[in-house]
Amino acid sequence: MPLLLRLIPIALLLFGLLLLVLELRHRLRPSSPLRLHASPFSVEPLSGGGLLVSGEITISNPHRSMEVFVPELELRPTLLGRGDLAGVSLRSAVTALHPDEEERPDGYWAAYIVKGRKSTRARLTVEIRGEAGVDLQALLDTLWLEVLWVNYGPFGRLQQRDGILIPLRRPEPQQAATASWRSGERCRVLPVRTHLLGTLDDPEQVLRHYAGPVLQSGDVLTIGETPLAVIQGRYHHPQTVQPSALARLLCRVFHPTSSLATACGMQTLIDLVGPARVLCAWLAGTALKLVGSKGWFYRLAGDQARLIDDVTGTTPPYDQTIVLGPDRPEAFCEQMAQALGVAVAVVDVNDLGRVKVLASSRGCDEQLLERALRPNPAGNANERTPLVLVRPA
Repeated sequence: MPLLLRLIPIALLLFGLLLLVLELRHRLRPSSPLRLHASPFSVEPLSGGGLLVSGEITISNPHRSMEVFVPELELRPTLLGRGDLAGVSLRSAVTALHPDEEERPDGYWAAYIVKGRKSTRARLTVEIRGEAGVDLQALLDTLWLEVLWVNYGPFGRLQQRDGILIPLRRPEPQQAATASWRSGERCRVLPVRTHLLGTLDDPEQVLRHYAGPVLQSGDVLTIGETPLAVIQGRYHHPQTVQPSALARLLCRVFHPTSSLATACGMQTLIDLVGPARVLCAWLAGTALKLVGSKGWFYRLAGDQARLIDDVTGTTPPYDQTIVLGPDRPEAFCEQMAQALGVAVAVVDVNDLGRVKVLASSRGCDEQLLERALRPNPAGNANERTPLVLVRPA
């Protein structure tokens, strides 16, 4: 027994060293400081028929001294439509708008160095044309622009992949005279249809435009946690994730339907909260599960462990990305409530009757939301009703 007691501190010391090594390797992993941001895009008719989609991206380097190369940058546009797109053609172009170089008329992306605390820009254009007899206005829905670009510097060579969603058509805002309310338990519920949301959307404008005409005092306006997350740009392509040995090991013990059951999904959580926390949460969760207490991994690993949606977990085109939970949902609810004059909540609802209120503004009746949203009026398919208005009966 004394020998066992003497071994315990040694085991704890070794475990602490293991956690330290994992954290150091995580924090020293290859990473680039460059960030890509898109400005609003315009959609204009072309002479002779068709559409011209154009806008700018900015690549910024917040690092004080590191210089990072961008040797490659290309555009990959994908159309989402309401029918067969065989008669629709796309032509895309990237024009470098570097602050210290002349614009190239041939469209070639010459390797460029983004110096510390500097930035550069590029103009992206996509021409959409249809064959004779093709009604583009009725057929087209959304343009998904993927920017594939390389970062090259002291960290090595990293492939980046950013997606920008541009709506090509938008539904009409909800009107009081035509609103199709559903009866609920001591309440009425109105799913509110919007366009497919993305990083170019301003959340207040979205809520005000689509739900504003029917809002009245006492209402609670909810938004799904995933739509809010994609507006905030909290998604990335698995190609940009580099799974560690820890991620490859731990993901194997999760249920196959879990978003943490893949190496990239697990690594996404590790990137958010750190490997030491994830490993400790897994060890403690496994031990407590053996004695009949479940769910402790998710409690100990943090809210994002439950909120991450892996590939196929969201509507196209985000179904090819990993979507995180929203950032600071409490502050979002308070800001929107002050702007709109009604209570606002961020919710996570599924078809199994599970309702989780991630955050809500002050004075919001969360019990009302649980009753109203249990039937999942927003749906889990492609209904495009990320907003749900709840009105007490």
